[in-house]
Amino acid sequence: MTGRAAPRIAVVTGGTSGIGLATARHLLERGYRVAVFGQSPTNVDGAARELSTLFDFERVFVRCVDLIDPKQVFAFFREVEEHWGTAEILVCNAGISPKGPDAATPFQQMTLDEWNAVLSVNLTGAMLCCQAALPGMVAQGFGRVVFVGSIAGRALPKIAGAAYVTSKAALAGLARSLVVRYAAHGITINLVAPGRIATALAGPRDSAVNRAAVARIPAGRMGEPEEVAAVIGFLASDEAAYVNGATLDVNGGEYAPL
Repeated sequence: MTGRAAPRIAVVTGGTSGIGLATARHLLERGYRVAVFGQSPTNVDGAARELSTLFDFERVFVRCVDLIDPKQVFAFFREVEEHWGTAEILVCNAGISPKGPDAATPFQQMTLDEWNAVLSVNLTGAMLCCQAALPGMVAQGFGRVVFVGSIAGRALPKIAGAAYVTSKAALAGLARSLVVRYAAHGITINLVAPGRIATALAGPRDSAVNRAAVARIPAGRMGEPEEVAAVIGFLASDEAAYVNGATLDVNGGEYAPL
């Protein structure tokens, strides 16, 4: 960021709660201009108030966008460009993980609607955002794309359902395909794979599922959204220019592919 005429522009999808909101705060603390969107009007309003109160409101841009609607996605990126300029950093964080009262939907009971909904948000949504953002990154010769995957897409899943696991594993394939196409343009494509993180998606910290998770995590605790945000922030930085096509695990040692 040092010496630039204007702060870099970052877009964070699903940036109104959990890891996404923590990432937006992290980037704003470091001087970026940050545009975020979510689908829940309540979360969008709350994030807009929080971020505008904590930081210079002129560096905050918050909208309600349906990620599975290509028209809304491309309109959002056009609006960001008209407001500030071309997005230089894209954090594809938005994701859903449908669950029943106690666990994910058993595979044989999973409906096609659930399967399609999860892949539409978690995978196709990321693809659409990349289609919207990458041409501008190519034009300026700089870009950072960070996909937020999951330990569920890396190791044997213990909690998540089949659709979620498939969507997160597929992000790695999408990332690899983009590295080949865009590395020569000064653009890096990387993936962060969080383990059990204390967010609304994970449910109450003291739930039976989370107590069981903590028992198998070498660190002996759940992760915090800010810990994932810090890794995303590094991958978004100028210092990470030679980190490309990597997956960084943030899971307290639960999965250690050393």
